[in-house]
Amino acid sequence: MRIALAETDPDIARCFPVMAQLRPHLVEREFVPRVRAMQGSDHFHLAFVEDGGAVRAVAGYRYENKLVSGKNLYVDDLITDGAQRSRGHGRALLAWLIEQAKQHRCDSFELDSGVQRFDAHRFYFRERMHVSAYHFVRKLH
Repeated sequence: MRIALAETDPDIARCFPVMAQLRPHLVEREFVPRVRAMQGSDHFHLAFVEDGGAVRAVAGYRYENKLVSGKNLYVDDLITDGAQRSRGHGRALLAWLIEQAKQHRCDSFELDSGVQRFDAHRFYFRERMHVSAYHFVRKLH
C-alpha cells in the first residue's frame, strides 16, 4: 500500500473513478482541469492510496486558518472504493492526513460528511472523531 499526492495529470485522472463514487456530479473530462485550478488558486491537495496497482482511496484537502479553530487541515473529500471497503485503505489515508496536519502544526483536523453517509459516520466515530457543528448550505443557483 502506498499513499501519494496526485501531482501529475495522469495521477489526478487515475483518482477520478473513486472520487466519482463520492461526487457523482463530476464530469470526467473536466476533472483534471478542475483539480489543477483548485491546486493553483485554493491550495488544494489530492492524495490517494494505491494498492495492487490501483487507486483504492482518495482525499481532497487544504490547509485553512479560522478564527473558530485556528490552523486546520480541512478534508473536502474522503472516499474509499466501494468494492474495496474494510481493507484498511480508508484508515491508512485518514491516519496519513492526520499526520500531515501534525507536521504542518495544525490545531485541528476537520471534515464534513453528508448526513446520509451513515457508514462513513461510523468510521469517523471509530477513529475518535466527534460531531462539533452543523454545516448549513444555501444554493445560489
